Amino acid sequence: MPLSEAELKDLIHTVPDFPRKGVEFKDISPLLGNANAFNTVIRRMAELVAIEDPDCIAGIESRGFIFGATLAHSLNLGFVPIRKQGKLPGKVIAESYSLEYGESALEIQNNAIHAGMKVLIVDDILATGGTAESAAKLVERLGGQVTGFIFLATLDFLNGRNKIENYRHHNLLTYD
Repeated sequence: MPLSEAELKDLIHTVPDFPRKGVEFKDISPLLGNANAFNTVIRRMAELVAIEDPDCIAGIESRGFIFGATLAHSLNLGFVPIRKQGKLPGKVIAESYSLEYGESALEIQNNAIHAGMKVLIVDDILATGGTAESAAKLVERLGGQVTGFIFLATLDFLNGRNKIENYRHHNLLTYD
């Protein structure tokens, strides 16, 4: 039986001061380990993916891989990994971004997206919006069209939506 939003939230634990002091990390591991919860999330995300009608799904490392690859498989779509710098072989393009606790960069293989391809980007949590914005820039630099974003949860108090306000975006859970 599908779980409610409150039941899903109960499975996500807040870990204070991880990975750095002042950050409240949302640990989704208990949700992933609960078959009913994970299936509920994937079913709800799949309904939202259908609205966007993508050609493929791109997932942001690392927890975006879990949801993105599962969604791609269940909907018979291809999956494109967007990885942290230095993790992909071959020719790549990179995009730097800021996050709650530092600076980083994402990369995508330069042949992963073709001109005109409609791409839906998936990640677990929308926090400051840095990774989401960076992922969209990578897709667009390769000629792809970002049809939207799907997140398990959004941390509204970090205002990440502002960085992707020109794109459609969906989330299942919200933390104010």
